[in-house]
Amino acid sequence: MEIDLKGKVALVTGATGELGRVMVRTLGACGANVIVHYGRNQEKAEELCAQLRNMGVEAMAVQADITNQNSIEEMKRTVEGGIGLPSIVVANAVIQIHPWSSVLEEDPADYESQFQSCVMQTVYLAKAFIPGMIQAGYGRYIAINTECAMEAAADSSAYVAGKRGLDGVVRTLAKEVGHHQVTVNQVAPGWTLSEQHIGLPEDHDAVYRKTVPLGRRGTAQEIANVVAFMASDLASFITGAYIPVAGGRIMPAI
Repeated sequence: MEIDLKGKVALVTGATGELGRVMVRTLGACGANVIVHYGRNQEKAEELCAQLRNMGVEAMAVQADITNQNSIEEMKRTVEGGIGLPSIVVANAVIQIHPWSSVLEEDPADYESQFQSCVMQTVYLAKAFIPGMIQAGYGRYIAINTECAMEAAADSSAYVAGKRGLDGVVRTLAKEVGHHQVTVNQVAPGWTLSEQHIGLPEDHDAVYRKTVPLGRRGTAQEIANVVAFMASDLASFITGAYIPVAGGRIMPAI
């Protein structure tokens, strides 16, 4: 048994980020043709496309503002005239907030930005690409959430608010489009190891790791593996799910 995405077109938003890059390469390795979305980093997007073409799949870099419906609709027209509309959409892009603050101190603009990048991105991508999936009678919509949405830790309210809003939209969407054989799911990473952590002291995450039953942090590849599975026909009877990839740190209850 293998994850076979040959002949499928996948769109990954925020594809030039550290997690996005690994997801793009993983989907390509499974045979998917990939639309590499970027916000500002065109150079990295084109580099990813070159890597994908070397794998033997088609690739296309497309810029769009994921908080703007007109920009996403323009991206749709561009890819439709290129490698085609996606049957797999991975909503990965997010506006990061640093540093996080308490509700009483957080800038209200941070809540607005999280709403736009988490909730409205999902709405705009759904409006642009799910009608094509419905017409085809097949589709995979995968939203990248976070363990933070379930944990709701102090000082994370803006980020959590955006991701919990995302959760509400995609769960509802799953019920609305399921009868068209379009699945809608969420993959929720924990605090993932990435290139930005290279060179940090070995014990910089010791407190966090003690809260993880598996005793370590996950890798971007482990997140991408779940995304690829959810994009495949192996996950054809899963929809409306929130799937933590966090080493057991959070456990949704029945």
